[in-house]
Amino acid sequence: MVGLLLIMFSVTMIPPMGVAWHYDGYAVVMPFAESLGVMLGLGLLCWLPVCRFKVDLRNRDGFIVVVAFWFLLSLLGALPFMLSDNPHMALVDAVFETASGLTTTGATILSGLDLPLNPVPKAILYYRAQLNFLGGMGIVVLAVALLPMLGIGGMQLYKAETPGPMKDEKLTPRITETAKNLWYIYVGLNVACTTSFWAAGMSFFDAICHSFATIALGGFSTHDASIGYFQSPAIELIAGFFSIVAAVNFALYFLAWRSRSVKAIFRDAEFQFCMMVFAGIIIAACGYLYISNKFPLWEAIYHGFFQTSSIITDNGLVTIGYPGDWPLFVPLLLLLGSFFGGCVGSTCGGIKAIRFLLLYKQSVREARLLIRPTAQIAVKLGHHPVPDRVMQAVWGFYYLYIFSYCLFSLTLVAFGVDIVTAFGSVAGCMNNMGVGLGETAGNFAQLSDASTWVLSLSMIVGRLEVFPLLLIFLRDFWK
Repeated sequence: MVGLLLIMFSVTMIPPMGVAWHYDGYAVVMPFAESLGVMLGLGLLCWLPVCRFKVDLRNRDGFIVVVAFWFLLSLLGALPFMLSDNPHMALVDAVFETASGLTTTGATILSGLDLPLNPVPKAILYYRAQLNFLGGMGIVVLAVALLPMLGIGGMQLYKAETPGPMKDEKLTPRITETAKNLWYIYVGLNVACTTSFWAAGMSFFDAICHSFATIALGGFSTHDASIGYFQSPAIELIAGFFSIVAAVNFALYFLAWRSRSVKAIFRDAEFQFCMMVFAGIIIAACGYLYISNKFPLWEAIYHGFFQTSSIITDNGLVTIGYPGDWPLFVPLLLLLGSFFGGCVGSTCGGIKAIRFLLLYKQSVREARLLIRPTAQIAVKLGHHPVPDRVMQAVWGFYYLYIFSYCLFSLTLVAFGVDIVTAFGSVAGCMNNMGVGLGETAGNFAQLSDASTWVLSLSMIVGRLEVFPLLLIFLRDFWK
Protein backbone atom coordinates (compact mmCIF):
# COMPACT_ATOMS: atom_id res chain seq x y z
CA MET A 1 0.00 0.00 0.00
CA VAL A 2 2.79 2.44 0.89
CA GLY A 3 4.57 1.45 -2.33
CA LEU A 4 1.51 2.32 -4.41
CA LEU A 5 1.18 5.66 -2.68
CA LEU A 6 4.86 6.47 -3.29
CA ILE A 7 4.54 5.53 -6.98
CA MET A 8 1.57 7.85 -7.21
CA PHE A 9 3.39 10.71 -5.46
CA SER A 10 6.41 10.31 -7.74
CA VAL A 11 4.18 11.35 -10.67
CA THR A 12 3.65 14.74 -9.01
CA MET A 13 7.28 15.61 -9.86
CA ILE A 14 6.30 15.97 -13.54
CA PRO A 15 4.47 19.36 -13.30
CA PRO A 16 7.43 21.08 -11.54
CA MET A 17 9.70 19.61 -14.23
CA GLY A 18 7.50 21.25 -16.86
CA VAL A 19 7.62 24.57 -15.03
CA ALA A 20 11.41 24.30 -14.72
CA TRP A 21 11.76 23.52 -18.43
CA HIS A 22 9.64 26.52 -19.38
CA TYR A 23 11.00 29.11 -16.94
CA ASP A 24 14.32 28.02 -15.46
CA GLY A 25 16.26 25.67 -17.71
CA TYR A 26 17.73 22.16 -17.68
CA ALA A 27 19.70 22.55 -14.44
CA VAL A 28 16.49 23.06 -12.43
CA VAL A 29 14.75 20.12 -14.14
CA MET A 30 17.28 17.58 -12.87
CA PRO A 31 16.54 17.75 -9.09
CA PHE A 32 12.89 16.92 -9.79
CA ALA A 33 13.81 14.18 -12.28
CA GLU A 34 16.18 12.60 -9.76
CA SER A 35 13.55 12.84 -7.04
CA LEU A 36 11.02 11.16 -9.34
CA GLY A 37 13.45 8.31 -9.94
CA VAL A 38 14.12 7.79 -6.22
CA MET A 39 10.42 7.83 -5.27
CA LEU A 40 9.40 5.59 -8.16
CA GLY A 41 12.20 3.12 -7.42
CA LEU A 42 11.40 2.94 -3.71
CA GLY A 43 7.68 2.60 -4.45
CA LEU A 44 8.29 -0.29 -6.86
CA LEU A 45 10.63 -1.91 -4.33
CA CYS A 46 7.84 -1.86 -1.75
CA TRP A 47 5.05 -2.92 -4.14
CA LEU A 48 6.43 -5.50 -6.59
CA PRO A 49 7.38 -8.27 -4.11
CA VAL A 50 3.85 -8.37 -2.62
CA CYS A 51 1.65 -7.10 -5.46
CA ARG A 52 -0.01 -10.52 -5.95
CA PHE A 53 -1.30 -10.68 -2.39
CA LYS A 54 -4.71 -9.16 -1.60
CA VAL A 55 -5.43 -8.50 2.07
CA ASP A 56 -8.33 -6.52 3.49
CA LEU A 57 -7.22 -3.52 5.52
CA ARG A 58 -8.33 -3.29 9.12
CA ASN A 59 -8.77 0.02 10.92
CA ARG A 60 -5.35 -0.27 12.56
CA ASP A 61 -3.74 -0.96 9.18
CA GLY A 62 -5.22 2.24 7.81
CA PHE A 63 -3.69 4.28 10.63
CA ILE A 64 -0.26 2.68 10.11
CA VAL A 65 -0.34 3.35 6.35
CA VAL A 66 -1.37 7.00 6.80
CA VAL A 67 1.22 7.74 9.51
CA ALA A 68 4.00 5.94 7.60
CA PHE A 69 3.10 7.71 4.37
CA TRP A 70 3.09 11.21 5.91
CA PHE A 71 6.52 10.68 7.46
CA LEU A 72 7.92 9.14 4.27
CA LEU A 73 6.49 11.94 2.17
CA SER A 74 8.01 14.59 4.43
CA LEU A 75 11.41 12.94 3.94
CA LEU A 76 11.22 12.08 0.23
CA GLY A 77 9.42 15.29 -0.71
CA ALA A 78 12.44 17.16 0.65
CA LEU A 79 14.70 15.78 -2.11
CA PRO A 80 14.12 18.61 -4.64
CA PHE A 81 15.09 21.20 -2.01
CA MET A 82 18.25 19.26 -1.13
CA LEU A 83 19.31 18.50 -4.71
CA SER A 84 18.66 22.00 -6.04
CA ASP A 85 21.47 24.55 -6.28
CA ASN A 86 19.14 27.45 -5.47
CA PRO A 87 18.05 26.97 -2.77
CA HIS A 88 20.40 24.25 -1.56
CA MET A 89 18.93 23.20 1.78
CA ALA A 90 20.17 20.91 4.55
CA LEU A 91 18.06 17.87 5.47
CA VAL A 92 16.44 19.45 8.52
CA ASP A 93 15.43 22.61 6.63
CA ALA A 94 14.22 20.69 3.58
CA VAL A 95 12.07 18.35 5.70
CA PHE A 96 10.62 21.34 7.56
CA GLU A 97 9.72 23.08 4.28
CA THR A 98 8.18 19.89 2.87
CA ALA A 99 6.22 19.04 6.01
CA SER A 100 5.01 22.64 6.12
CA GLY A 101 3.75 22.39 2.54
CA LEU A 102 2.08 18.98 2.85
CA THR A 103 0.42 19.79 6.16
CA THR A 104 -0.73 23.13 4.66
CA THR A 105 1.05 25.05 7.42
CA GLY A 106 2.94 27.58 5.30
CA ALA A 107 5.76 28.18 7.78
CA THR A 108 8.91 28.71 5.76
CA ILE A 109 12.67 28.85 6.14
CA LEU A 110 13.26 30.29 2.66
CA SER A 111 13.76 33.99 2.05
CA GLY A 112 14.77 36.12 -0.92
CA LEU A 113 12.08 34.49 -3.07
CA ASP A 114 11.94 37.40 -5.51
CA LEU A 115 15.41 38.95 -5.34
CA PRO A 116 16.12 40.71 -8.65
CA LEU A 117 19.67 39.30 -9.02
CA ASN A 118 19.26 35.72 -7.78
CA PRO A 119 15.58 34.81 -7.34
CA VAL A 120 14.41 31.36 -6.29
CA PRO A 121 13.55 29.35 -9.46
CA LYS A 122 9.92 29.34 -10.55
CA ALA A 123 9.86 25.54 -10.36
CA ILE A 124 10.71 25.59 -6.65
CA LEU A 125 8.02 28.21 -6.01
CA TYR A 126 5.50 26.12 -7.92
CA TYR A 127 6.59 22.93 -6.12
CA ARG A 128 5.92 24.56 -2.74
CA ALA A 129 2.46 25.61 -3.90
CA GLN A 130 1.82 22.12 -5.27
CA LEU A 131 2.69 20.63 -1.88
CA ASN A 132 -0.04 22.86 -0.43
CA PHE A 133 -2.47 21.70 -3.12
CA LEU A 134 -1.82 18.00 -2.54
CA GLY A 135 -1.85 18.28 1.24
CA GLY A 136 -5.06 20.33 1.31
CA MET A 137 -7.50 17.56 0.61
CA GLY A 138 -4.98 14.89 1.56
CA ILE A 139 -2.84 12.82 -0.75
CA VAL A 140 -4.27 9.64 0.78
CA VAL A 141 -7.84 10.72 0.00
CA LEU A 142 -6.67 11.39 -3.56
CA ALA A 143 -5.29 7.86 -3.70
CA VAL A 144 -8.60 6.45 -2.49
CA ALA A 145 -10.32 8.41 -5.27
CA LEU A 146 -7.97 7.45 -8.11
CA LEU A 147 -6.72 3.93 -7.43
CA PRO A 148 -9.46 1.27 -7.65
CA MET A 149 -7.19 -1.31 -6.02
CA LEU A 150 -7.53 0.71 -2.81
CA GLY A 151 -11.30 0.37 -2.88
CA ILE A 152 -11.39 -2.54 -0.42
CA GLY A 153 -9.38 -0.75 2.24
CA GLY A 154 -10.48 2.72 1.23
CA MET A 155 -12.69 3.36 4.24
CA GLN A 156 -9.87 2.58 6.65
CA LEU A 157 -7.52 5.02 4.91
CA TYR A 158 -10.28 7.63 4.63
CA LYS A 159 -11.08 7.42 8.35
CA ALA A 160 -7.42 7.68 9.30
CA GLU A 161 -6.84 10.68 7.02
CA THR A 162 -9.96 12.85 7.42
CA PRO A 163 -10.41 15.18 10.41
CA GLY A 164 -13.29 15.45 12.81
CA PRO A 165 -15.01 13.49 15.58
CA MET A 166 -17.54 11.71 13.34
CA LYS A 167 -15.46 9.86 10.74
CA ASP A 168 -17.95 7.18 9.65
CA GLU A 169 -20.14 9.55 7.64
CA LYS A 170 -20.01 9.11 3.87
CA LEU A 171 -21.55 11.26 1.14
CA THR A 172 -22.15 8.28 -1.16
CA PRO A 173 -22.42 4.50 -0.61
CA ARG A 174 -18.98 3.91 -2.16
CA ILE A 175 -16.02 5.51 -0.39
CA THR A 176 -14.16 5.96 -3.69
CA GLU A 177 -17.06 8.02 -5.01
CA THR A 178 -17.01 10.09 -1.83
CA ALA A 179 -13.30 10.83 -2.28
CA LYS A 180 -13.78 11.68 -5.96
CA ASN A 181 -16.63 14.10 -5.22
CA LEU A 182 -14.57 15.87 -2.57
CA TRP A 183 -11.69 16.27 -5.04
CA TYR A 184 -14.02 17.54 -7.80
CA ILE A 185 -15.21 20.28 -5.43
CA TYR A 186 -11.65 21.03 -4.33
CA VAL A 187 -10.36 21.39 -7.90
CA GLY A 188 -13.41 23.47 -8.89
CA LEU A 189 -12.76 25.93 -6.06
CA ASN A 190 -9.11 26.18 -7.13
CA VAL A 191 -10.16 27.05 -10.67
CA ALA A 192 -12.54 29.73 -9.41
CA CYS A 193 -9.89 31.19 -7.08
CA THR A 194 -7.21 31.18 -9.81
CA THR A 195 -9.54 32.98 -12.21
CA SER A 196 -10.43 35.58 -9.57
CA PHE A 197 -6.78 36.31 -8.69
CA TRP A 198 -5.87 36.55 -12.37
CA ALA A 199 -8.73 38.95 -13.06
CA ALA A 200 -7.66 41.07 -10.05
CA GLY A 201 -4.20 41.67 -11.53
CA MET A 202 -1.94 38.76 -10.61
CA SER A 203 0.14 37.06 -13.27
CA PHE A 204 -1.19 33.63 -14.25
CA PHE A 205 1.72 31.92 -12.47
CA ASP A 206 1.13 33.87 -9.25
CA ALA A 207 -2.62 33.27 -9.52
CA ILE A 208 -2.18 29.48 -9.71
CA CYS A 209 0.32 29.35 -6.83
CA HIS A 210 -1.73 31.60 -4.56
CA SER A 211 -4.89 29.71 -5.43
CA PHE A 212 -3.24 26.45 -4.33
CA ALA A 213 -2.17 28.17 -1.10
CA THR A 214 -5.56 29.79 -0.46
CA ILE A 215 -7.97 26.89 -1.09
CA ALA A 216 -5.65 24.47 0.70
CA LEU A 217 -5.29 27.09 3.46
CA GLY A 218 -1.59 26.45 3.07
CA GLY A 219 -0.03 29.91 3.08
CA PHE A 220 2.99 29.48 0.77
CA SER A 221 3.48 32.56 -1.41
CA THR A 222 5.74 33.29 -4.37
CA HIS A 223 6.93 36.53 -2.73
CA ASP A 224 8.60 37.33 0.58
CA ALA A 225 5.91 39.92 1.33
CA SER A 226 3.15 37.36 0.62
CA ILE A 227 -0.17 38.98 -0.39
CA GLY A 228 1.19 42.33 0.80
CA TYR A 229 3.50 42.31 -2.24
CA PHE A 230 0.58 43.17 -4.54
CA GLN A 231 -0.74 46.09 -2.44
CA SER A 232 -4.21 45.47 -3.85
CA PRO A 233 -7.46 45.70 -1.85
CA ALA A 234 -9.20 43.53 -4.46
CA ILE A 235 -6.65 40.72 -4.11
CA GLU A 236 -6.85 40.85 -0.31
CA LEU A 237 -10.66 40.72 -0.37
CA ILE A 238 -10.57 37.77 -2.79
CA ALA A 239 -8.02 35.92 -0.66
CA GLY A 240 -10.05 36.54 2.50
CA PHE A 241 -13.28 35.40 0.85
CA PHE A 242 -11.83 32.15 -0.51
CA SER A 243 -10.12 31.48 2.83
CA ILE A 244 -13.55 31.42 4.47
CA VAL A 245 -14.98 29.36 1.59
CA ALA A 246 -12.23 26.78 2.06
CA ALA A 247 -12.92 26.61 5.82
CA VAL A 248 -16.45 25.26 5.21
CA ASN A 249 -17.13 21.52 5.27
CA PHE A 250 -16.76 20.33 1.66
CA ALA A 251 -19.52 17.79 2.25
CA LEU A 252 -21.96 20.72 2.53
CA TYR A 253 -20.94 21.91 -0.94
CA PHE A 254 -21.63 18.43 -2.29
CA LEU A 255 -25.06 18.30 -0.62
CA ALA A 256 -25.87 21.79 -1.95
CA TRP A 257 -24.81 20.78 -5.47
CA ARG A 258 -26.82 17.54 -5.37
CA SER A 259 -29.95 19.26 -4.02
CA ARG A 260 -29.47 22.34 -6.24
CA SER A 261 -29.95 24.52 -3.14
CA VAL A 262 -27.67 26.28 -0.67
CA LYS A 263 -30.10 25.54 2.19
CA ALA A 264 -28.03 22.50 3.14
CA ILE A 265 -25.12 24.82 3.90
CA PHE A 266 -26.94 27.51 5.86
CA ARG A 267 -28.98 25.05 7.94
CA ASP A 268 -25.88 23.25 9.21
CA ALA A 269 -25.33 23.91 12.93
CA GLU A 270 -21.53 23.85 12.68
CA PHE A 271 -21.56 26.27 9.73
CA GLN A 272 -23.80 28.71 11.60
CA PHE A 273 -21.61 28.59 14.71
CA CYS A 274 -18.40 28.92 12.66
CA MET A 275 -19.64 31.98 10.76
CA MET A 276 -20.78 33.65 13.99
CA VAL A 277 -17.32 33.21 15.50
CA PHE A 278 -15.63 34.40 12.29
CA ALA A 279 -17.84 37.49 12.14
CA GLY A 280 -17.14 38.36 15.78
CA ILE A 281 -13.35 38.10 15.42
CA ILE A 282 -13.31 39.98 12.09
CA ILE A 283 -15.37 42.85 13.54
CA ALA A 284 -13.15 43.00 16.64
CA ALA A 285 -9.93 43.06 14.57
CA CYS A 286 -11.16 45.65 12.05
CA GLY A 287 -12.57 47.84 14.82
CA TYR A 288 -9.34 47.77 16.83
CA LEU A 289 -7.22 48.59 13.76
CA TYR A 290 -9.38 51.67 13.16
CA ILE A 291 -9.71 52.77 16.80
CA SER A 292 -5.95 52.42 17.38
CA ASN A 293 -5.32 54.65 14.32
CA LYS A 294 -3.29 51.94 12.62
CA PHE A 295 -5.28 52.36 9.37
CA PRO A 296 -8.00 54.63 7.99
CA LEU A 297 -11.48 53.09 7.99
CA TRP A 298 -11.43 51.48 4.52
CA GLU A 299 -7.90 50.12 4.94
CA ALA A 300 -8.79 48.81 8.40
CA ILE A 301 -11.74 46.97 6.84
CA TYR A 302 -9.98 45.22 3.98
CA HIS A 303 -6.68 44.63 5.78
CA GLY A 304 -8.52 43.41 8.86
CA PHE A 305 -10.94 41.21 6.90
CA PHE A 306 -8.22 39.53 4.88
CA GLN A 307 -5.74 39.05 7.72
CA THR A 308 -8.34 37.79 10.16
CA SER A 309 -9.81 35.40 7.60
CA SER A 310 -6.34 34.14 6.70
CA ILE A 311 -5.11 33.52 10.25
CA ILE A 312 -8.21 32.08 11.95
CA THR A 313 -8.79 29.67 9.05
CA ASP A 314 -5.09 28.71 9.39
CA ASN A 315 -4.23 29.90 5.90
CA GLY A 316 -1.22 32.01 6.88
CA LEU A 317 -0.96 34.45 3.97
CA VAL A 318 -0.17 37.91 5.31
CA THR A 319 -0.49 41.53 4.31
CA ILE A 320 1.74 44.58 4.83
CA GLY A 321 3.44 44.76 8.24
CA TYR A 322 1.75 41.76 9.85
CA PRO A 323 2.38 40.78 12.61
CA GLY A 324 5.37 42.90 13.68
CA ASP A 325 4.00 46.38 12.91
CA TRP A 326 0.38 45.76 13.99
CA PRO A 327 -1.03 46.57 17.46
CA LEU A 328 -0.22 43.56 19.66
CA PHE A 329 -3.88 42.95 20.49
CA VAL A 330 -4.71 41.91 16.92
CA PRO A 331 -1.91 39.34 16.36
CA LEU A 332 -2.63 37.83 19.80
CA LEU A 333 -6.38 37.68 19.06
CA LEU A 334 -5.76 36.02 15.70
CA LEU A 335 -3.18 33.60 17.15
CA LEU A 336 -5.78 32.41 19.66
CA GLY A 337 -8.35 32.31 16.86
CA SER A 338 -6.11 29.94 14.91
CA PHE A 339 -6.89 27.24 17.48
CA PHE A 340 -10.52 27.51 16.38
CA GLY A 341 -9.79 26.71 12.72
CA GLY A 342 -12.93 26.12 10.69
CA CYS A 343 -15.38 23.31 9.95
CA VAL A 344 -14.52 19.62 9.86
CA GLY A 345 -14.24 18.28 6.33
CA SER A 346 -12.47 21.48 5.23
CA THR A 347 -8.80 22.11 4.53
CA CYS A 348 -8.19 24.09 7.73
CA GLY A 349 -6.19 23.09 10.79
CA GLY A 350 -6.84 23.76 14.46
CA ILE A 351 -9.29 22.12 16.82
CA LYS A 352 -12.31 22.70 14.52
CA ALA A 353 -15.61 24.50 15.08
CA ILE A 354 -17.73 21.44 15.75
CA ARG A 355 -15.59 20.44 18.72
CA PHE A 356 -15.85 23.92 20.23
CA LEU A 357 -19.60 23.87 19.63
CA LEU A 358 -19.98 20.48 21.32
CA LEU A 359 -17.78 21.55 24.24
CA TYR A 360 -19.91 24.67 24.66
CA LYS A 361 -23.11 22.64 24.63
CA GLN A 362 -21.63 20.16 27.09
CA SER A 363 -20.66 23.03 29.42
CA VAL A 364 -24.22 24.38 29.29
CA ARG A 365 -25.51 20.88 29.97
CA GLU A 366 -23.28 20.53 33.05
CA ALA A 367 -24.47 23.92 34.37
CA ARG A 368 -28.11 22.89 33.95
CA LEU A 369 -27.45 19.58 35.69
CA LEU A 370 -26.12 21.48 38.70
CA ILE A 371 -29.54 23.09 38.95
CA ARG A 372 -31.53 19.90 38.15
CA PRO A 373 -29.32 16.90 39.02
CA THR A 374 -31.92 14.27 38.09
CA ALA A 375 -32.79 15.73 34.68
CA GLN A 376 -32.03 13.81 31.47
CA ILE A 377 -30.46 16.44 29.21
CA ALA A 378 -28.94 15.46 25.88
CA VAL A 379 -26.32 17.37 23.92
CA LYS A 380 -27.87 18.04 20.52
CA LEU A 381 -26.37 19.08 17.21
CA GLY A 382 -29.24 20.60 15.30
CA HIS A 383 -32.16 18.36 16.24
CA HIS A 384 -30.11 15.21 16.69
CA PRO A 385 -28.66 14.04 20.03
CA VAL A 386 -24.92 13.50 20.05
CA PRO A 387 -23.83 10.03 21.28
CA ASP A 388 -21.83 9.96 24.51
CA ARG A 389 -19.06 8.13 22.62
CA VAL A 390 -18.59 11.18 20.39
CA MET A 391 -18.51 13.54 23.38
CA GLN A 392 -15.87 11.37 25.04
CA ALA A 393 -13.77 11.48 21.87
CA VAL A 394 -14.09 15.29 21.72
CA TRP A 395 -12.96 15.71 25.32
CA GLY A 396 -10.09 13.27 24.75
CA PHE A 397 -8.95 15.08 21.62
CA TYR A 398 -9.16 18.50 23.29
CA TYR A 399 -7.01 17.31 26.19
CA LEU A 400 -4.42 15.67 23.94
CA TYR A 401 -4.26 18.69 21.63
CA ILE A 402 -3.65 21.19 24.44
CA PHE A 403 -1.25 18.78 26.18
CA SER A 404 0.73 18.36 22.93
CA TYR A 405 0.81 22.13 22.43
CA CYS A 406 2.21 22.68 25.93
CA LEU A 407 4.73 19.83 25.53
CA PHE A 408 6.09 21.15 22.22
CA SER A 409 6.26 24.70 23.62
CA LEU A 410 8.16 23.59 26.71
CA THR A 411 10.54 21.59 24.53
CA LEU A 412 11.39 24.68 22.48
CA VAL A 413 11.97 26.69 25.67
CA ALA A 414 14.28 23.89 26.87
CA PHE A 415 16.24 24.31 23.61
CA GLY A 416 16.80 27.98 24.39
CA VAL A 417 13.90 29.63 22.53
CA ASP A 418 12.24 32.56 24.33
CA ILE A 419 8.70 32.05 25.63
CA VAL A 420 6.91 34.32 23.12
CA THR A 421 8.67 32.73 20.16
CA ALA A 422 8.16 29.21 21.53
CA PHE A 423 4.42 29.49 22.16
CA GLY A 424 3.82 31.49 18.97
CA SER A 425 5.85 29.11 16.80
CA VAL A 426 4.17 25.98 18.10
CA ALA A 427 0.74 27.58 17.67
CA GLY A 428 1.65 28.52 14.11
CA CYS A 429 2.89 25.01 13.28
CA MET A 430 0.55 22.74 15.23
CA ASN A 431 -2.52 24.68 14.10
CA ASN A 432 -1.11 24.52 10.54
CA MET A 433 -1.33 28.31 10.37
CA GLY A 434 2.32 29.10 9.62
CA VAL A 435 2.79 32.55 11.17
CA GLY A 436 4.69 32.70 14.45
CA LEU A 437 5.47 35.42 16.95
CA GLY A 438 8.72 36.91 18.18
CA GLU A 439 11.72 35.67 16.19
CA THR A 440 9.50 33.59 13.86
CA ALA A 441 7.06 36.37 12.99
CA GLY A 442 8.49 36.58 9.47
CA ASN A 443 10.54 33.43 9.00
CA PHE A 444 11.55 30.26 10.85
CA ALA A 445 15.18 30.21 9.69
CA GLN A 446 16.48 31.63 12.99
CA LEU A 447 15.67 28.48 14.98
CA SER A 448 18.20 25.75 15.81
CA ASP A 449 18.10 22.37 14.08
CA ALA A 450 16.64 20.69 17.17
CA SER A 451 13.82 23.25 17.38
CA THR A 452 13.16 22.86 13.66
CA TRP A 453 12.77 19.07 14.01
CA VAL A 454 10.34 19.59 16.89
CA LEU A 455 8.23 22.00 14.85
CA SER A 456 8.24 19.62 11.87
CA LEU A 457 6.81 16.93 14.13
CA SER A 458 4.25 19.35 15.58
CA MET A 459 2.96 20.12 12.07
CA ILE A 460 2.32 16.43 11.37
CA VAL A 461 0.73 15.94 14.80
CA GLY A 462 -1.64 18.82 14.10
CA ARG A 463 -2.43 17.63 10.57
CA LEU A 464 -3.21 14.07 11.69
CA GLU A 465 -5.10 15.32 14.76
CA VAL A 466 -2.98 13.55 17.38
CA PHE A 467 -4.85 10.23 17.59
CA PRO A 468 -3.31 8.36 14.61
CA LEU A 469 0.19 9.10 15.90
CA LEU A 470 -0.72 8.28 19.49
CA LEU A 471 -2.24 4.93 18.53
CA ILE A 472 0.99 3.45 17.20
CA PHE A 473 2.64 4.01 20.60
CA LEU A 474 -0.06 2.10 22.51
CA ARG A 475 0.75 -1.48 23.48
CA ASP A 476 -2.85 -2.65 22.83
CA PHE A 477 -2.59 -1.44 19.23
CA TRP A 478 0.06 -4.06 18.44
CA LYS A 479 -1.57 -7.03 20.17
